Amino acid sequence: MAEDPQRNFRSAYYEKVGFRGVEEKKSLEILLKDNPLDVEKLSTFSQRFPLPSMYRIHVWKVLLGILPPHNDSHSLVGGYRREQYQDVLEALKVMRFVHMATPQTQVYLRMFQLESQVLPRRSDTLPPDEEDEDFLSIARAMEEIVEDPMDCYWLIKSFVNQFNNKFGDSIPHLPKSLEHYLSVEEPRLLNHLKNTGALAMLPYSLWFRRCFAGCLPESSLQRVWDKVISGSCKILVFVAMEILLSYKIMVMGNSRPEGVVNILCNVSDVIIIGGSVRISWRFETFLLCLPITLLCFLLYYQMPQENTDAIVTKAIDLWHKYCGTPMHSV
Repeated sequence: MAEDPQRNFRSAYYEKVGFRGVEEKKSLEILLKDNPLDVEKLSTFSQRFPLPSMYRIHVWKVLLGILPPHNDSHSLVGGYRREQYQDVLEALKVMRFVHMATPQTQVYLRMFQLESQVLPRRSDTLPPDEEDEDFLSIARAMEEIVEDPMDCYWLIKSFVNQFNNKFGDSIPHLPKSLEHYLSVEEPRLLNHLKNTGALAMLPYSLWFRRCFAGCLPESSLQRVWDKVISGSCKILVFVAMEILLSYKIMVMGNSRPEGVVNILCNVSDVIIIGGSVRISWRFETFLLCLPITLLCFLLYYQMPQENTDAIVTKAIDLWHKYCGTPMHSV
């Protein structure tokens, strides 16, 4: 479809006065009026723009196959999903796998295991393994985004299944992708990570298996998941890279253990302003002896929202820079 000059003028004007999402919201509303919905166009839109919060869950349901493309069937299918949720939950209660005091995320895990035919016998129940912990991390994050337990379970289940089926073979290669793009953007930082042995200690499981669940606040995380759900796991690489770039000063420090005590005594000297780390001269001297173990702790630790919003925005820009911007017309 040919570009509309008037529409482009409006878009530029809205962006100039601080209403960047106005035209995008209108475009999405037009897409959502299609019957049947064009899933490919919705995917392209989600990759190109952030989803408005009022439509995000609905679009996720369509992209994950929880709801069909035909709008007329949404109510009927939604009813079937709720019945299935209740049936599985009731079965677990009858088998005494869950009870009133069971944490909701544990309930979701048992439901997922039952539907996947991997539910252990009660006598064989063991602490969660690594794969279960990945599921629970995603479940805890989704629980903060979605209020309705039934919707929450279906989104967790569909997200995990789609991610494993679609990207399972790609995940082991993401650390190498991170290394490649980091060599282009910041080779000195990469060399430092290699020379100190920190590159092998980075929290790849947290970043690439849990899709940053437990690392980013949900308001930032859902913008990353927009891209994952719409078909790209490569966005995870650029979020990881932007985290490293944002904490470059800390990461470039040495690893003398005596720096730990000094840092813990002077953490108030670190101030996060507009997505960047600002440090006092006094704290900067302590960063020069920052140990690798503390660096990895900082990378695992959940960062504040005011910082991560900027990190995700920059990561998406880098993703578009290296992977291109999908074309979309309404």
